[in-house]
Amino acid sequence: MANNHKNNKKSIHYYMRVLHRDIGFLILGLIVIYSISGIVLTFRDTNFLKTERQVEQQLEPNLQANELAETLRMRRFSVESEDAEIIDFGTGTYSKETGLATYSVYQLPVILERFNDLHKTMSSGAASPFTTMLGFLLLFMAVSSFWMFKTTTAQFKRGMIFTAVGIVASIALLIF
Repeated sequence: MANNHKNNKKSIHYYMRVLHRDIGFLILGLIVIYSISGIVLTFRDTNFLKTERQVEQQLEPNLQANELAETLRMRRFSVESEDAEIIDFGTGTYSKETGLATYSVYQLPVILERFNDLHKTMSSGAASPFTTMLGFLLLFMAVSSFWMFKTTTAQFKRGMIFTAVGIVASIALLIF
């Protein structure tokens, strides 16, 4: 009986496709979270999806406007009016006599806040190794896509055209 055993050596294309598929499934949930939070972060300067909440905060009495801004850590803090008793800062007021600050804030739903916190992870954060690994896996996904089709196929040529368009669009975005 003749040995019809074929050479079972698999090509780089095979291994890249398998890795691309498996890593894609592995990171799918995180990609969804990062996509949603990226969209939400694009609109962070608006009240898109936010609800208003009233806050009462007891502070030291007799703070100056610059000290109040530092203490409250509000973005775009500006004093609209000030007299001997009250500092009005648009979204609220501060009583110099009692130290009570009453103001409104706009907040995203808790789940979206958590998504954004993950998206904005700093190197000192507990999730930093996780998010760094996601970055490397996404880079692998981008590079491994060049091995999805053989270079002689129409799909590969089409992929190269889309890659060129994406690179040009990215450069244009950075320049303008």
